[in-house]
Amino acid sequence: MFEYALSVMIFLPILGGLAMLLMPISRGASRITGLIVSLVVLLMGIELFLGFTGTGGMEYLENRPWIESLGISYGLGVDGISLLVLMTGAVLFPMVFAIFTTQSKGYYANLLIAQGAMIGAICATDLVLFYIFWEIMLLPIFFMIGIYGGPKRLPATLKITIYTIAGSLLMLAALVYVGVSYHNQFGKWTFDIVQLGALDLGGGFAILAFLMFMVAFAIKIPLFPFHTWLPDAYTEAPTATTFVLSAIMAKIGVYGVIRFVIPVFEVEFVRFAVLLSLAGVVGMMYCGLAAIAQKDMKRMLAFSSASHMGIIAVGVFCMNTQALTGSLFQIAAHATSTGVLFLFVGLMEERMGTREIGDLGGIAYRAPIFATFFAIAMLASVGLPGTSGFIGEFLIILGAIKFSGFIGFLAGTSLIIGVCYMLWMFQRVFFEKENDRTAAFPDLNVREILTFLPVILLIIGMGIFPQTFIKKIEPAAQLQIAKVFAMTQSQVAETTVPKPGHNNHKN
Repeated sequence: MFEYALSVMIFLPILGGLAMLLMPISRGASRITGLIVSLVVLLMGIELFLGFTGTGGMEYLENRPWIESLGISYGLGVDGISLLVLMTGAVLFPMVFAIFTTQSKGYYANLLIAQGAMIGAICATDLVLFYIFWEIMLLPIFFMIGIYGGPKRLPATLKITIYTIAGSLLMLAALVYVGVSYHNQFGKWTFDIVQLGALDLGGGFAILAFLMFMVAFAIKIPLFPFHTWLPDAYTEAPTATTFVLSAIMAKIGVYGVIRFVIPVFEVEFVRFAVLLSLAGVVGMMYCGLAAIAQKDMKRMLAFSSASHMGIIAVGVFCMNTQALTGSLFQIAAHATSTGVLFLFVGLMEERMGTREIGDLGGIAYRAPIFATFFAIAMLASVGLPGTSGFIGEFLIILGAIKFSGFIGFLAGTSLIIGVCYMLWMFQRVFFEKENDRTAAFPDLNVREILTFLPVILLIIGMGIFPQTFIKKIEPAAQLQIAKVFAMTQSQVAETTVPKPGHNNHKN
């Protein structure tokens, strides 16, 4: 792959989206342009994945000084931690342009800008550059919900805006603290994440900065109790926007914790690991129970997505290789399964004018291909062996039990809740008595089959051949965990070893 591949994957969609906004082109031409650009990004992502060696370190590095006086650089790179998150963003966007053909030019343009900014956030190795892309990727989401959303889009947009701005301000304050701390300790400025890992932070300000970062990322994941914006935003957003929020943007919140919080705040992370993992488990249980009570399929999937993000977060907070590897694997598994389910619900709403579970029934008799694809994605979502969802959840539960038997037990039993509401929904929608709406439901056409089939095959392939993916991400997970324990042990040793001249014996 050529030297500036990551930059092309970032700026081709952004510049393409801006050009679409400025040029007087039709809706159809905008959609075709978006599809072509996203396919180019996908092909580059596949080539990157195939060429990735998985040694644990950064690959495809790009680094150029940007604001040298402050040590800010244009730094990009990919390792096993970012690889599957990056591939998720590359693989799933072409589906949106291929499936939804009735959106406006501005909507397609915002989708492209969001894709480029998300890839930029995933690939950034400089904390300031990450923050810039983090902010950029939120703007098109606001426009897509606020302009193209449902009847209650304005309150939903206001809620997600308030949450996001609050999180961004907290992250900015913590970012400044980290930069100033590095300057005070080493006499120079830098925001490079590798160099920031050498920081020796402690005391009240370090805890406060850690919590600021965690709140910012917890809002985006979302982690209990910062999830309250999610049901309204996911429900009122257009289906493609909900798909982007759930399948990609939430994953970047988890990625931010792994990439930028853990290497800098090792001691604080270890100190709060139990509380954070409990928050993840509580979020799993609460959102799972809330999903059972929903009558709107899209709102049910919104709570389901938040519940699954809880177990991904648990894997991160359990601080061992199995759990972290499982979380990275589950990021891609959840994106493909739940993300596709959101697209299926969008098709159902588009064709029947409703997504209420009580208004549906008997779809399997009229659309067997659609029902089969839906069933595969649904079973992957609940972690059926042989699908992508089982491998990640199994590794996370294994790591959680290793970390704490109590947390592992809660996480494992909480997964049963997801099985209950998913199977109940599937039975009602696909096998209950059909009605006037569902009697006319058409099966997937050739274009739709060709669009969904690769992702359905990926769901099965990740379940049957998981080692293809695990071998690329596990070395980076091992390296990350090793760094955390090496740093925390050295800091503990420094606090226990007596200073020279100090009498360590009692009189």
